[in-house]
Amino acid sequence: MLSTAAALRTARPDADLILSMDPDHMPWGPRTPEDIIGRVLAGARAAAALEPDAIVVPCNTASVNGLVALRAEFEPGTPVIGTVPPIKPAAERGAPIAVWATRATTASRYQQDLIDRFAPGGEVAAVACLGLAEAVESADPGAIASAVAYAAERTPAGVRGVVLGCTHYDLVGAEISAALGGGPALFTAAQAVAAQALRRIGAEPAPGARRTGAVRVLSSGRPSDLPKAALAYPAGEVLAEPALPA
Repeated sequence: MLSTAAALRTARPDADLILSMDPDHMPWGPRTPEDIIGRVLAGARAAAALEPDAIVVPCNTASVNGLVALRAEFEPGTPVIGTVPPIKPAAERGAPIAVWATRATTASRYQQDLIDRFAPGGEVAAVACLGLAEAVESADPGAIASAVAYAAERTPAGVRGVVLGCTHYDLVGAEISAALGGGPALFTAAQAVAAQALRRIGAEPAPGARRTGAVRVLSSGRPSDLPKAALAYPAGEVLAEPALPA
């Protein structure tokens, strides 16, 4: 969530953002698709009560499982923008590639369909990154290093690109690159999702606008503050910057 929200705040510093998090029910990776759909709907409903112009789902696991249910409930009144692993641009660069994702996303039919569609016949290694999203969530350097090493060990040598199929992973891109020897290009979705969200509401990027937009946080439906762990990352610092007086 942080990387996409930060991309939106950078593109439109004058826009109000609502971050609907679900710490009470994390991690989502081991949950069943039905459980994930329920949590996604709960988070979206909490945010929808504040009448946003759009609902952005900055999570691959939430998107691959919950987009159909979200769009059935909220569209066409409120656009719903999902996040999917950027397999297409990685495949266009050339195989072999690896897709790092949570266990739930790795096992999803949605991800496999993306691979079949955009990398037919190509060499694609699906790597379930056990514990990495949770380690990033906690901002624990030791846990992050261990989880990154686990995934790197399961990534075939010689891959040309690594798709970061969880937006949490964007926050530790430097650590991932280092563990992979700096060779493969990393592909993330945050910028593309932010751009698509603005297009869907008919807004143009205005990165030079005054930072008058507020950032509100919901924690499992309750008003809250940005988690302290978020401040360990540049994206969190962007979101923590106070809005300027209008």
